[in-house]
Amino acid sequence: MTDSIATVTDLAERARVASRTLALLTRADKDAALLALADAVDAATDDVVAANAEDLQRGREGGMATGLLDRLTLDADRVAAVADALRDLAGLPDPLGEVVRGSTLANGLQIRQVRVPMGVVGMIYEARPNVTVDAAGLGLKSGNAMILRGGSAAASTNRALVAALRSALTAHGLPADAVQLLEGDHDAVKALMTARGLVDLLIPRGGAGLIQAVVTESTVPVIETGVGNCHVYVDAAADPDKALAIVLNAKTHRPSVCNAAESLLVHRSVAADVLPDVLRDLAGAGVVLHGDDATREHAPDGVVVEPATDEDFDTEYLALEMSVAVVDDLDAALAHVRRHGSGHTEAIVTEDRAAARRWTAEVDAAAVLVNASTRFTDGGEFGFGAEIGISTQKLHARGPMALPELTTTKWVVEGDGQIRG
Repeated sequence: MTDSIATVTDLAERARVASRTLALLTRADKDAALLALADAVDAATDDVVAANAEDLQRGREGGMATGLLDRLTLDADRVAAVADALRDLAGLPDPLGEVVRGSTLANGLQIRQVRVPMGVVGMIYEARPNVTVDAAGLGLKSGNAMILRGGSAAASTNRALVAALRSALTAHGLPADAVQLLEGDHDAVKALMTARGLVDLLIPRGGAGLIQAVVTESTVPVIETGVGNCHVYVDAAADPDKALAIVLNAKTHRPSVCNAAESLLVHRSVAADVLPDVLRDLAGAGVVLHGDDATREHAPDGVVVEPATDEDFDTEYLALEMSVAVVDDLDAALAHVRRHGSGHTEAIVTEDRAAARRWTAEVDAAAVLVNASTRFTDGGEFGFGAEIGISTQKLHARGPMALPELTTTKWVVEGDGQIRG
């Protein structure tokens, strides 16, 4: 543990020095650097894909689940998308220096609250190597130095990506220590979580076990990103065609991510009209279904719906698997979400504006959608550029976290000799 503490201390001290340089960069400087990082990622595509193949091979040999393998995968197209996310960041406004509020007092003092960097930000995440590049880019644009602890499953890929990023930073005249990769065993992770005073903020991103471990064991301030046990509720006033398209997209578009729908609720009055087609199409897409008794009664011939338990309704599957329930009314749907939801994303399909207003007012989640797929809860889809994660907590940041959420504020007060009487 002593060696791990020394390693983290060294990384954090070098990150602190780098952060001071980043905090003083102009937007033009940062945007030019982001474009250089994007070009470096593109140029390293072959190395990254080869390194990723090593990680995927280890994952398959270790019995990694299909959904996690999908998250781990970086082919040439995904590498290009990661690089493009950096270019998108370059086109976004610089959050630093933004005046959040301000005024001139009666005594002539001018006060303003402005956005400034956090300083040194640590990230602990699992088999999502795209997060490595997203975090580096968001950190640079927001003036923060990043210490990245990716999961061991993506070790080779992360090394290749960070090597490309650090080389590009150096070539661009910026400190390579703006992006650092923390390796090592659990002791290294523990040292990062307890580096209070050296690391200003810690963001975990991954499964429930990882997130809870960081939240409960860390002495560094944490922004909690949550699991996504997301629901789609088909109301009595739903358009059946919209419902079918939304449910299929929410579940099958990319089932391994946190904004994929894991549970479907259908109003009893439309269950006979909606469920047969929805269940047939979900099963046809390879989705394993878990339903309550009413759902199973509406399953068409040839569609298997396994009996659902409370555990099924509590599960974030991250795979082609879904729980389904028939509810008596909107009140019952809201109660089901309160009981089983994770506070991530909850969607209603309805043409009844009163029902939609109740849903948006009463559902306690980071994102509440009306007549749209849960897959839209994403920093890129919201127009924020790359995201650092989706927060399900209520302090400082909630929902997709992008540039503003990686800043804090300071008060600047300017006077002309005023003293307090």
